[in-house]
Amino acid sequence: MTVTMNDAGRDIADSLGTLLRRSVRARLYQELTRGLGEAVDELSYPVLSGLARTGPRSAADLAPETGLDRSNVTRRADRLEHAGLLRREPDPTDRRASLLVLTDEGRRVVGILRERLAARIEDSLADWPPEEARTFARHLARFVQEGPFAAERPAG
Repeated sequence: MTVTMNDAGRDIADSLGTLLRRSVRARLYQELTRGLGEAVDELSYPVLSGLARTGPRSAADLAPETGLDRSNVTRRADRLEHAGLLRREPDPTDRRASLLVLTDEGRRVVGILRERLAARIEDSLADWPPEEARTFARHLARFVQEGPFAAERPAG
């Protein structure tokens, strides 16, 4: 039986559907944040991760990056600020707004979260032949850069 590109597209779409499910992400975030303090949990993970990816942002600008609405970002940022993981600074482009900025401790926690995620991924690939895992990583990076989720896709 020959697999067509259409079948591959459906298979990838099905797999991505599973990866992108909120319940799957929440379970992973719970595991990654375990033991990192009361403020760091599956609810605040997207705020920490989003700030690490984007740099300082207002709650309104961070919201679309995290898939949360502005009020949820603000509530979670309040918890993270209280725990010393982020601070608010005046937005130089808008006097009415403030930017959410990771503190040194916040960057340290993000580093731990990234290490835990990388270890979790490596563990899941432990039974794969090394070259197959490297090939998967290469193809996944290409798919992210060129596929339907790419920031800017060339007009075709």
